[in-house]
Amino acid sequence: VQLVESGGGLVQPGGSLRLSCAASGFTFDEYGRSWVRQAPGKGLEWVSAMSWNGGSTYYAESMKGRFTISRDNAKNTVYLQMNSLKPEDTAVCYCAKSSDSDYGDPDYWGQGTQVTVSS
Repeated sequence: VQLVESGGGLVQPGGSLRLSCAASGFTFDEYGRSWVRQAPGKGLEWVSAMSWNGGSTYYAESMKGRFTISRDNAKNTVYLQMNSLKPEDTAVCYCAKSSDSDYGDPDYWGQGTQVTVSS
């Protein structure tokens, strides 16, 4: 199993980024997917999750209305569109594969991509 994130970078407050996570090594459309982040000096924080077919989604309260998770099963890729970014969104963002078709505990993680929000 391999998960490869991309799309991170430096953005000004109020800006947007779109993260991508390309997957291989498993049957992509049978499992839920998640985005988790870790801010400097803090623990892991669940950002968003999506079931195997996109039928259900989860967002942490502080991300509702700003972030959107989506997936393209034909491309084996999950996305996180992040709008109205704030300095407190600065973190390493990881995508994860759920152990089931919904929001089960992750069993595989990507290497992470850095998101920095600063003027």
